[in-house]
Amino acid sequence: MNVSAKTEYACIAVLELALNYGSGEPVTIRAIAETHGIPSRFLVQILLQLKGAGLVGSTRGAAGGYQLIQDPQQLTLAEVMRVIEGNLRQLTNNAERTTPVSGALFDAWQEVANAEQQMLQTLSFADLVERVRGQTEKMYYI
Repeated sequence: MNVSAKTEYACIAVLELALNYGSGEPVTIRAIAETHGIPSRFLVQILLQLKGAGLVGSTRGAAGGYQLIQDPQQLTLAEVMRVIEGNLRQLTNNAERTTPVSGALFDAWQEVANAEQQMLQTLSFADLVERVRGQTEKMYYI
């Protein structure tokens, strides 16, 4: 699975917002950018795109930032990826001639792509929040 930097950064930003969902406190671009090493100018563009799609909202001012509008339980990886990348491309058969061999390979690739989409549609940001919190609880420092 190939994920562009833009899509990865968008998912990181949404996951950070999901971690703070319901707190009433907006998350600053600076906090996300510094924590994850994302260029803040690029992150601004991504968050504006997510805002335009109705996934996040913003608050202006010194105490401003971004908040997740949609419940993390209802928001999936597939939805965020669709906002950033648009509709996913259809697989195409590159072989000049369709033969039983090329047909079998194409069918296998199509099955993998369908399984990937199914997985992305079932993974919610609430699921990812649980994973993050589970990893954080297991960490300890000596």
